[in-house]
Amino acid sequence: MASKLSIKPHESKLSALARLADAAIIIITLWCLIELFGVEWISSYYAMALIAILVFNFISEINLTYRSWRGVGLGAEVVSVASNWLAVIMLFILVDFFFKPTDLYNRELLLTWFLITPIELICWHAIIRAVLSTVRETGHNTRAVAVYGATELGQEVKEKITDMPWAGYNFVGFFDDRNFEKGRRQSDQVEGGHAELVARARAGEIEVIFIALPLRAEKRIKTLLDELADTTVSVHMMLDVFSFDLLSARWIDLNGMPAISIFESPHVGINSMSKRALDLVFGCLILLLISIPMIIIAIGVKFSSPGPVLFKQKRYGVNGQEIGVLKFRSMRVMDAGDGEVKQATKNDSRITPFGAFIRRTSLDELPQFLNVIGGSMSVVGPRPHAVSHNEFYRGQIHGYMLRHKVKPGITGLAQINGFRGETDTLDKMEGRIRYDLEYIRTWSIWLDIKIIFLTVFKGFVDKNAY
Repeated sequence: MASKLSIKPHESKLSALARLADAAIIIITLWCLIELFGVEWISSYYAMALIAILVFNFISEINLTYRSWRGVGLGAEVVSVASNWLAVIMLFILVDFFFKPTDLYNRELLLTWFLITPIELICWHAIIRAVLSTVRETGHNTRAVAVYGATELGQEVKEKITDMPWAGYNFVGFFDDRNFEKGRRQSDQVEGGHAELVARARAGEIEVIFIALPLRAEKRIKTLLDELADTTVSVHMMLDVFSFDLLSARWIDLNGMPAISIFESPHVGINSMSKRALDLVFGCLILLLISIPMIIIAIGVKFSSPGPVLFKQKRYGVNGQEIGVLKFRSMRVMDAGDGEVKQATKNDSRITPFGAFIRRTSLDELPQFLNVIGGSMSVVGPRPHAVSHNEFYRGQIHGYMLRHKVKPGITGLAQINGFRGETDTLDKMEGRIRYDLEYIRTWSIWLDIKIIFLTVFKGFVDKNAY
């Protein structure tokens, strides 16, 4: 019977020590603050420290905090550690909201603990990295690395290796049996072929091998792996999927069988929860701030021309499902968005003078924060287009519908980069879609927050909004 396939993250040799050190930092920081504030150390503080450690470690398993960070930048590790501690803070806030246990604790002490601990944890992880980096750059704790496959992908692997001396990888060279006609793209540092690679691995001269062959080379890869099984070398397969137009690519597990997602939403699992939390927090906060301006705008719309103050436009939401997007009415004749493709243009006769003002300043879109609270939209995401626009442009622009892998937003990466308002040419629409897909590929909570703040300065007023 064949064994069940699975792929697990490679944990660092120091992972157990790192877990103990992080737990010690959490407890010792709390103890020091209790002494500093002159507070009695009661059993409730023990429970708080224990819960914090358990939650921190649980989220660290999701974020892969204790995997081997060799070959990965400091920024990714900092985000991982910070998000672990943020989960701890969020849990205590929720518990306090429902059960009010913080009446038993010194609130100033807790706030200080919440703020200082992540700084200490991040500094500790950075110090460990710096020490390992220094050790590796002096020639210790290094590993001899070879790349099998002098392809474009292999060249990228080599560049990644040589760009990070702190990781302790010493590049030995390429190994490839093919000639130029059969696909070899790089001729420098080709040390030999299949046989030479296996021989040097057996001799202990090579410790790590990255296989960078195309997917069609399955037989050659299998032959190489069969021979390398007689060595102690570490072998990593660099899957040549980057020639595809990946969207939020990640490993998924199908009942133990690994697969790579090619097109996927970044908002799955804990990311979906954090995205929704951000929408609710910012959505409610902004609605409170704009409630009076919305009332004033509503009065202005009512007096500008006959008709309702608000109206719904049909738009595509996440996964291409139709939603009703709320807007302040800015035209004498409303366009539901499901007829002929006709965007508002400069000096459009349908737009009232007051409507022109609220469109140019994006004030007509303020009711969409109600869509955000309702869950059909997000604060940040690709702007929703009319249904007829979607049906037209999906046949004109490659990958157009992939923008619907996430909820549409009130603002987005395209908007802060100048692609707002009328897209009267195919080039302009392609530019907008390019930024929309880039947003999905690189999404993070921090990117959303950055876009929200940049929108305040760059995204509200635009000469292309009519």
